[in-house]
Amino acid sequence: MKFRIIAILLLAACVFSACDEPTKNGRRRRSASLLTPVSSGNPYEVMVVADDSVWNGYAGKAIQAILDKPLRGLPQDEPQFHKSHITEKHYDHVTNLFRNIFRIEIGKEYTKAKMIVEKDVHSTPQMVMTLHAPNQFEASVYITEHTKGIESLITSEEINREANDLYFEHNIKFAKQVKEMFDCEFYIPVDIKKMKVGEDFIWASDDGLSSIQNICIYSLPYVSEKMFTKKPYIALRDTIMKRNIPGGHPGMWMQTNPEFVWTKNISVNGQFAMEARGLWEMRNDAMGGPFISHSRIDEKNGRVIVVEGFVYAPDKMKRTMLRRLEAALYTLETPKVEEENGKD
Repeated sequence: MKFRIIAILLLAACVFSACDEPTKNGRRRRSASLLTPVSSGNPYEVMVVADDSVWNGYAGKAIQAILDKPLRGLPQDEPQFHKSHITEKHYDHVTNLFRNIFRIEIGKEYTKAKMIVEKDVHSTPQMVMTLHAPNQFEASVYITEHTKGIESLITSEEINREANDLYFEHNIKFAKQVKEMFDCEFYIPVDIKKMKVGEDFIWASDDGLSSIQNICIYSLPYVSEKMFTKKPYIALRDTIMKRNIPGGHPGMWMQTNPEFVWTKNISVNGQFAMEARGLWEMRNDAMGGPFISHSRIDEKNGRVIVVEGFVYAPDKMKRTMLRRLEAALYTLETPKVEEENGKD
């Protein structure tokens, strides 16, 4: 099976391949050699390298607006990225090991704004985005016009890193159960190990004390393309969750908050998927939190496979936990449809 590359919009920039270690199945495990140390920083952290005048000017405010933008689908505002800032004179052999770096270089030698993206330059995994521009105004215009591209570039890089790591280290028991029940490949973090099996439904949880991370997979017969629209999706989700995720007392079960659900069509490894993100709540109880799901078509078996991650973490920030579960969703591989080799 090939290493998964997530089909999210990327900027039209020069991208150099990451220095990964190839494996027998075609996927690539990142390895830090003696010349390439392990990168510093946490997932979804971005360090901006720019002089103070740039950081406090048009260009700096433009990139800060992207990094500080709230992540959709959370119960409280949390920025989609964590940011830090250093000046060019402090960009050295220690700080250049950061996992995501956005450099802004202003100079008269540049005739127009252009961004170059490089992988694993000083450490692994790493992405260095360098924006060259003749002045701050053109730099800010470029950043603003490419807002969605920059967001997707950083997000897809982080998701690919986490999803790729899951191929090599995951909950083996859960993966075997998924293969047996759904004939799918699906990998989740090793610490999410408490498992409940239902009818065409598997629920796994880390069963934490102060926060709980959950992942589930279930299947539905394919009826029509309307299943990949918001209202039918919510109705189907509520039916499945009521049956499989009850509360602590009678009359309690998980349901979707229909006022806070966003859906969009995406591509995962070249195949169609519908992403849904929003808020869930426990009926007749105070529990609730964010969720994200992917609905995929299993052409071989005429059904829809849904994978979902949801978090319960009262009084805690939830972005990092939900992002971690989101990456796992991208590891789903539906059954292969055999190609016909017959003659005309």
